[in-house]
Amino acid sequence: MNAFRDSEIARLLTSGWTTCTAIAGLVRDRGLPAITHEYLTTAFSPTEWERAEKAVTALTEHFSRARFADETQYGVVLVPAPGSLDTRRAQPAVVRADQVGHAADDVFDERLPDGVALTSGREWSLVVGVTGVYGPSLGSYQAVVDAPVEDFTVLGVDTRRLMTRQVWGARVLQCGAVPPDCEHNDRWTFTLFPGEPPADGLAESGTVLKGKVRFRLGKPDRGIGSARVAPALLVSPAE
Repeated sequence: MNAFRDSEIARLLTSGWTTCTAIAGLVRDRGLPAITHEYLTTAFSPTEWERAEKAVTALTEHFSRARFADETQYGVVLVPAPGSLDTRRAQPAVVRADQVGHAADDVFDERLPDGVALTSGREWSLVVGVTGVYGPSLGSYQAVVDAPVEDFTVLGVDTRRLMTRQVWGARVLQCGAVPPDCEHNDRWTFTLFPGEPPADGLAESGTVLKGKVRFRLGKPDRGIGSARVAPALLVSPAE
């Protein structure tokens, strides 16, 4: 367990939360604790890190047969309290300078509702989900929503519940200078949010395209290979 914890902490200490000046400044300005070794080892108990390790193993095994599973990495995603830093919403243009190479306003479809919020009562929630630039491909938004619950249940929890705009928004910030679903990666993708209900009959998704982070609406039956999902489990506090 210590090896897993130490490896994840090392990764988080080189993530966008700490290495991107504007993102670290945003965290500070919103009154959130800085992501430091001391914070990560005191805010989350050994038991929570042990649960995180089990969640990574379980997610990896459960979705091992998914399309593009070989390019999907699971690990800890830190999700800030939405009352301090709401990752469901567009972020300041200067924050994206570290991510897309220039200050750029996010593209946010104004038809989007507030979105599902993870409100754990903690300043940072420890979520285990997709940490790399690609998630698995499991079909369209509608196919994922309509699938049998057992197809997405891991450790007794339906992983679709955290396939949300908020978790993806946190992942984008955490990935720093190498954002997920970006046109500058080896292949362009977009992440579907089956944890969000349809808006005007359309499905939510997120991507980074033409130098901008985009919170979008699209056809719910679009199941091309570029459409990805991000299964996730809440570790701290436990569900």
